[in-house]
Amino acid sequence: MVSNFSKRFQSGVMLSQGIIMESGVLWKTPNETGIDVGFAYVVSTELNKLEEAANAAHTFFMANPEHMEIQQDIENYKTMAGKVSLVDREARQHMEDYSAGVRHYDKEEYELAIEFLERALKGYYAEDEDCQIMCEGPQRFEEHEYLDNKAGLYEAIADHYMQVLACKHDCVRELATRSGRISPIENFLPLHYDYLQFAYYRVGDYVKALECAKSYLLFHPDDEDVLENAGYYEGLLEGAMDPNTIKPRKEAKTLLQRHKLESHLLQVAAAGLGYAYTEPNYWNRYGARQDEHSVPSSISSEPEDGPRLSLAKKPMPKPDRELKEGGPLLYNDVKFVYNSEQLNGTQRVLLDNVISEEQCRELHRVASGIMLAGDGYRGKTSPHTPNERFEGATVLKALKYGYEGRVPLKSARLFYDISEKARRIVESYFMLNSTLYFSYTHLVCRTALSGQQERRNDLSHPIHADNCLLDPEANECWKEPPAYTFRDYSALLYMNADFEGGEFIFTEMDAKTVTASIKPKCGRMISFSSGGENPHGVKAVTKGQRCAVALWFTLDPLYRELERIQADEVIAMLDQEHLGPSEMNINPKDEL
Repeated sequence: MVSNFSKRFQSGVMLSQGIIMESGVLWKTPNETGIDVGFAYVVSTELNKLEEAANAAHTFFMANPEHMEIQQDIENYKTMAGKVSLVDREARQHMEDYSAGVRHYDKEEYELAIEFLERALKGYYAEDEDCQIMCEGPQRFEEHEYLDNKAGLYEAIADHYMQVLACKHDCVRELATRSGRISPIENFLPLHYDYLQFAYYRVGDYVKALECAKSYLLFHPDDEDVLENAGYYEGLLEGAMDPNTIKPRKEAKTLLQRHKLESHLLQVAAAGLGYAYTEPNYWNRYGARQDEHSVPSSISSEPEDGPRLSLAKKPMPKPDRELKEGGPLLYNDVKFVYNSEQLNGTQRVLLDNVISEEQCRELHRVASGIMLAGDGYRGKTSPHTPNERFEGATVLKALKYGYEGRVPLKSARLFYDISEKARRIVESYFMLNSTLYFSYTHLVCRTALSGQQERRNDLSHPIHADNCLLDPEANECWKEPPAYTFRDYSALLYMNADFEGGEFIFTEMDAKTVTASIKPKCGRMISFSSGGENPHGVKAVTKGQRCAVALWFTLDPLYRELERIQADEVIAMLDQEHLGPSEMNINPKDEL
């Protein structure tokens, strides 16, 4: 018997959000509606097209890592087909080689890392030549299309040349951007030399190590760590040869000189022609090596005077606020459990007794009366996995049902009050200097579907980040649409524990290495910052129903939850009319 998943992949034609796959050719079609209609697979009897359809799905997922349904389908395919290697049909070879080199580097397979990283550099410079040539073609100027445009010959020539120059200058961004992404990999080209200088050192080729270190320093001449490394390599070569004869790589020097000249010409032209130009910096040093070990302290074979490399986890871009935690919890009954350090991460906290057993039961009762299947998931009853049913409700809907008498108004008010309580705790604990606003509030239950739990290998909610698109292959989290980039903090307040599975997990950026696992129970709340520093997901719920209040917050008032504002107005009206006084008896210790 062929599974439903197999049937979806049997077709050689894959139709999805403007993607059609037929006979191994990938076409993109315009999505006129702009609405995510999900994937639709045309059933076919041509079983030999299964692999092609899977490759097309993989290609789509590499450009859309936030698409959780296709991620799960691909995992199911891999399980069904055994060990399988899928092909990204839009992959850029120099990026594939770079990623392979970094993977070998992380495994301390330095000879293989050198092979792939050198191949990546060769491919990069070849692609750069092609990019430069492609910019020489005709350019389009919107200004010239206006009827009253009076640009003369010299103005037209200047416009054309500056467009060509800007296009060439942008090749740095183009070659560092993965297919489907908007943002480039930061510090992409210099990172090749950074990885190589240490890899060559580890295989004993000190000449190449110094050459790559000097090449990296062309881009970042004030990098103290690499300056120190270069000095160490020079010391190793003294007596055997003159280190001063080892120069940075010619191709790196040539590209950088050209890039600086382009920048100068663009700025001069902007000043002379009267238009604004801001020079982008795609070589900033947010992008750093991603090693987990340090040298020489953790490798006993290294001499004490060896290269002291700054080999820490890749830092996220610096936030525009100081990160703090440990502020007051405000409420007497709330119990602190773990902080960020104990949860092996950044900006994380685990609390118990945020609500009582009685409040959990009451909230669960109101949930059963107001939740709809697919609410909050664009009507999809199984948005993350076909093995569970998702139901949800918002605060405004709860208050509406309470006002109409469809559920007890006291219970509807409880949902509103506990979410506000959670917000105040998060704002206080993380010691935020500005108001934390609701971005979205959702009461959600996920129920294991009977008959579909045997041999499950999926997650209830795949690993993701809340304000960026997690890309485990690139070890990046892209803060760009369709991610909710305005979200700053997240919280999950659990209502029950009478189910199997459903543990909340944090992982590394690879979406595989679990750093913390949390078993939900009534009154327990996990809160954390919403960025790529906190990838997380939910293990499969294999029996029963798991319910929680999911909360996302923002520091930007422009992105306040509209339904929450409306709910505030309803509460104010109810309090004024004495129709629904709060009976929660919440007494904070102190005010913010």
